[in-house]
Amino acid sequence: MPKYPRLQSLKSINQVMEQYYVKRKLMARLKPVAYVTSGAPVEILEAMGVLTLYPENYGALCGARRVAVGLCEVAEGAGYSQDLCSYARSHLGSIMKPADAPLHGLPRPDLLLCCSNICGTVLKWYEALADHYSVPLFVLDVPFQGGPEPQPHAVQYVVAQLESLIAWTEEVTRRSWKPKKFRELLALSNETVQLWRDIRDMGMHKPSPLNVPDLFMAMAPVVAMRASRQSVEVYQGLKDELEQRVADGIGAVPGERIRLLWDNIAIWYQLYRFFRPFMDAGVCFVTDGYTNAWATAEPVDLDDPLPSMARTLQAVYINLDLETRATIVADLAQRFDVDGMVMHANWSCKPFSLTQSDIQATVRERMSLPTLVLEADMCDSRRYNEGAAKERIAAFLEMLE
Repeated sequence: MPKYPRLQSLKSINQVMEQYYVKRKLMARLKPVAYVTSGAPVEILEAMGVLTLYPENYGALCGARRVAVGLCEVAEGAGYSQDLCSYARSHLGSIMKPADAPLHGLPRPDLLLCCSNICGTVLKWYEALADHYSVPLFVLDVPFQGGPEPQPHAVQYVVAQLESLIAWTEEVTRRSWKPKKFRELLALSNETVQLWRDIRDMGMHKPSPLNVPDLFMAMAPVVAMRASRQSVEVYQGLKDELEQRVADGIGAVPGERIRLLWDNIAIWYQLYRFFRPFMDAGVCFVTDGYTNAWATAEPVDLDDPLPSMARTLQAVYINLDLETRATIVADLAQRFDVDGMVMHANWSCKPFSLTQSDIQATVRERMSLPTLVLEADMCDSRRYNEGAAKERIAAFLEMLE
């Protein structure tokens, strides 16, 4: 079988993430712990010495380590529907049966922060967590953004909630607000996000020095620990390695002939294995819409941070209207000069998946891109038929030829 060059920087990223979970578990004995959703303003909590943990990121870890199905079954046995998000079921199952979970589960939270800009599931998920642990929950309500720019009154509304979050966290944790520390963390977040943007843009080179599964493997720091010096360091290392590949003419897929765009969350339990038939055919996935969500945030104004944070919170991809989403996907397809698109119709993530047929039609109208739609689930392998997927992939590759 062909060999493909592996990015050595991914080893450093994996090590940093392992240390992140281990250290947080140890530090949880000394500092308050907050579970947060992926669209939450974590710099506010971290500035007050609150440790933040992402159950969604942990769900992806469960999927990648192929223990999600067993944990989902534990949650289903407790009454949670199989139609719920597999991140939620995996995490809830890890609480009920930590012995079967990576790292024996996450440390117990002292408070919860749920942001409504990603999906409705997290609202009920966090209500269930608040009930289970008997801890306070703050719901940050972010208005739906019906256009490329948020309305001024909506920005003001979110700013007022961010101010309330600061006061609430002070009251719940009895820790004081530290504006200087807050700005230091925001500066690190700005740097991390810019590096992530630079890394993703490397896919515009021909051949592309990285493939989308590499992006999925590398995305954890920008999601879970973007306000840290470690994130800046590992992403600078990855960027340097990619720049060297470009200088040396090394592609992630040797003999790259076809360039594709991936839409939706990764199939974590099949990450590199899923992409192997494409790679063997000289196909490289040079960009995607999911990891792009962490590359679009505008730099936070360190002198007046809350308004720009509010705009960023509203501009999360699945908090945008259909036309704006289609424009984002079409822009990625044009900038990265792709030849087609593969859409993961993800059973778990309804907000990401339900609009795919309309986005597909819009992009096809603008660019005439051939598209393959595959049904699967990001963590629950019971929803994935590998044999059927291989047949459809083979037919799609034949069509691209």
